[in-house]
Amino acid sequence: MRVVTWNLWWRFGPWAERQKAMVAVLRELRPDVVGLQEVWADRRSGENLAAWLAGELGLHWTWAASNAPERWRRRIGDPALDIGNAVLSRWPVLEQDVLRLPAPADLDDGRLALYARLAAPDHPVPFFTTHLASPLHASAVRREQVTALAEFVAAHRGGTAFPPVVTGDFNASPDSDEIRLFGGLRTAPVVPGQVFFDAWEYADPTAPATTWGPANPYVHPGLGPGGRIDYIHVGGPAGPAGEGTVLGVRRAGDGPVDGVWPSDHAAVVADLASRHP
Repeated sequence: MRVVTWNLWWRFGPWAERQKAMVAVLRELRPDVVGLQEVWADRRSGENLAAWLAGELGLHWTWAASNAPERWRRRIGDPALDIGNAVLSRWPVLEQDVLRLPAPADLDDGRLALYARLAAPDHPVPFFTTHLASPLHASAVRREQVTALAEFVAAHRGGTAFPPVVTGDFNASPDSDEIRLFGGLRTAPVVPGQVFFDAWEYADPTAPATTWGPANPYVHPGLGPGGRIDYIHVGGPAGPAGEGTVLGVRRAGDGPVDGVWPSDHAAVVADLASRHP
């Protein structure tokens, strides 16, 4: 099962050209499941980027809109645009749920987590995608958000032999308190007994790992050195070569397509075992 996570940089920059580059990358990757963040929808025309991508790729889709998009709209000067998270899937979506992530009023711009249970052939897959608070100083907020996220996963992970897969833009480095807390491997887990493996731990150690950084022309150079802030987490433990075992992981969409970078983030791609041998 090929899983992709990707922050699509909403409708910033040359969005129409970027849209074509996005679908070109995804078409080449041929994913089974994609978790997307910063997905736009236009209330005037009814257009939705997730719906368009799904149509181009022949995938099922579901999405959840932020219920506090005002700050995003002010940045782009368009009051009719929504922003949210989406899931694209080769298999039908059996059920979905949405978690509004906690944040103080001064930082609350409607971040959320989207759950979709996917009707994969061997076992239903509990799949999640999220987008955490972005300010550099907001580690405490992100810790609250991953606590809520872990509890949300625990509430929806049951009834299947396949472990939960949690994707998204966590806006935090791998050694941060919030990533350690969510994984539950280097500190006590939020939910007793519930741990997550960072798929990138299975990558080639020499592979470029930065998913958001100044090499991308859309990233403002004054926002820090960048780093690996986009993740695919797989619930554990998974047995040897059993469901959810990470077989490989890498970046994608980390360069221009026909002269246009698809997003300000690179995508992360992981291949997971979907059945016992």
